[in-house]
Amino acid sequence: MDQVATGTDPRGTTSASPASRAPGAWADAVARYLEALRLTHYAADTVHVRTLYLKYFAAWATAHGITKPEDVTRADVERYQRWLYHYRKRTGGPLSVWSQHGRLVAVNGLFRWLTKQRALPANPAAELELPRVTAQRLPQPLSDGEITDLLARADPTTSIGLRDRAILETGYSTGLRRMELIRLRLYDLDLARGVLAVREGKGRKDRVVPIGERAIVWLQRYLDRARPEFVVEPDEGTIFLTRRGRPFHPNHLSRLTRDYVVAAGIAKRGACHLLRHTMATAMLEHGADIRVI
Repeated sequence: MDQVATGTDPRGTTSASPASRAPGAWADAVARYLEALRLTHYAADTVHVRTLYLKYFAAWATAHGITKPEDVTRADVERYQRWLYHYRKRTGGPLSVWSQHGRLVAVNGLFRWLTKQRALPANPAAELELPRVTAQRLPQPLSDGEITDLLARADPTTSIGLRDRAILETGYSTGLRRMELIRLRLYDLDLARGVLAVREGKGRKDRVVPIGERAIVWLQRYLDRARPEFVVEPDEGTIFLTRRGRPFHPNHLSRLTRDYVVAAGIAKRGACHLLRHTMATAMLEHGADIRVI
């Protein structure tokens, strides 16, 4: 996920950091909208992303003298869209089209909801033409040799390396999504039967997933030898923990996986989803039913 920090808009105005506090009117409107999303069972990931994107928009609006949602006009929303297009991150690169699109969708969702609540007479973002996004290409799967090299990059003689090996093995063996790996708890495991439970995965659905024998070995080693070093009481049962005993942030887990991909000398793009796609491809090539995959 791209993160907007301090930047300069095309007219030379310095934007506020997204961490800055928005005026009460913005904070109240956004909080009520996000609560409405939760009550209508939007996925936690969706709510989290919209929280960030609306914080960015509120900071931008405040920096431009717009202190409450009622003051936003269609011209303001169009100006924000232009600002997103011209924005440059700390690395000097632009925001991706997907990121621009997602931020504008969040803004439109807020104003659409406020309009339905009769807090606004009309949605100023209703006729905004969103950036055209193209279907994301699947990453090229890893070969048998590449996945072997990747998994071997984690050093199991250290607690961190043992944890990382368990993460990589579990991700590859089960094909779990990034957030599903992060949310795994001890009570989700049934290693004796070779399965684990995924609770509220995509579409808020629960499912049971098989896990291979090799992944079980590495996961059990991590649980016995390394995880106790990371646990901070009270232990909430999260399986994979950071050095500070906290669950991983999604971006942190992606960076960790990507670092091992690069260290293995693999030029293919992707991180956590690369493992997932590689697992699915291997199953398909070995005759698994596509419906099972």
